[in-house]
Amino acid sequence: MKKMPVSLTSMDLPDEQELLAQAQGNDHKAYGLLVGRYQQSVFAVCYRLLGQRQDAEDATQEAFIRAHRSLAGFDSQRPFGPWLRQIATNVCYDLLRQRTMAIIPLSDEQEWLADGAGGWRATEQQQIAWERQQQIWQAIQALPPHYRVIIELRHFQELSYADIATQLDLPLNTVKSHLLRARKLLLERLAEPGES
Repeated sequence: MKKMPVSLTSMDLPDEQELLAQAQGNDHKAYGLLVGRYQQSVFAVCYRLLGQRQDAEDATQEAFIRAHRSLAGFDSQRPFGPWLRQIATNVCYDLLRQRTMAIIPLSDEQEWLADGAGGWRATEQQQIAWERQQQIWQAIQALPPHYRVIIELRHFQELSYADIATQLDLPLNTVKSHLLRARKLLLERLAEPGES
């Protein structure tokens, strides 16, 4: 009987636990598939914390290297994504503690529309929204590193206060007070002149 060619569908792809087991057995291809699955989310964490594409790319790579080194001790019954993003956050936090960050816009990219004359322009509403986003990201980037990390973990990774306390090895009340101060600083920095 002649074998029919088999095409891979999403149902044929190994699940995360299967890939983790293979990667823990030193299967580099399996680890590469895991990297592919989580590369964008890890990069997003690093970019929000560091604010520069090159720094975020370097931190993303370092996070995957550290994860690979620690993979043998990882409990494959736990979700891999949160563990990996925690490593990325720690890599970024280490970098932030080592240097003082300048205020850097998150992105110089925005959606542009054809202006009818062969050029491109943003609508007024897009421009206003983009400028407000830049103000928010600049305000976050201007926060001290320990506040920036708390904002990332709570508002972007949506961790509970207890999980943040565990991850940063801080008392729960310290996490709450840091988050309160970080939010207050953000509000002050985002207030329009004359609103204070």
